[in-house]
Amino acid sequence: MSDTITLERIERYLALTAEARSKATPSTTSKLDEDRLNEMLRMCDDYAADARHFAAEGDLVSSFGAINYAHAWLDAAVRIGLMDGHGDDRLFTLP
Repeated sequence: MSDTITLERIERYLALTAEARSKATPSTTSKLDEDRLNEMLRMCDDYAADARHFAAEGDLVSSFGAINYAHAWLDAAVRIGLMDGHGDDRLFTLP
C-alpha cells in the first residue's frame, strides 16, 4: 500500500463516499433524530465539497483529510442507528 496522497487516491475516496452517501438510507424514528441526521449529512456534504476544493487548489493533504471526515460523518450516522447501511461492511463500520 502506498503512503503517498495522489489525486487518484482522493478521487477514489470521493467516489467511495458518494457511493456510501447514496446507499445509506435514513432510519430515524423522531423529528429530533431526523434533525440530527440532517445535520450529519450536511457536515458530510460540506466536507466532501471542501475535499474537492482543496484538491482543485492542489492541497492534497487537506483534501485527503476532508474526505475522510466526510465519510466519517456517514459512518457515524450508520453506527448510531440514524441510517441503515444495509449490511455493507465495506462502506460502513456496522453496529
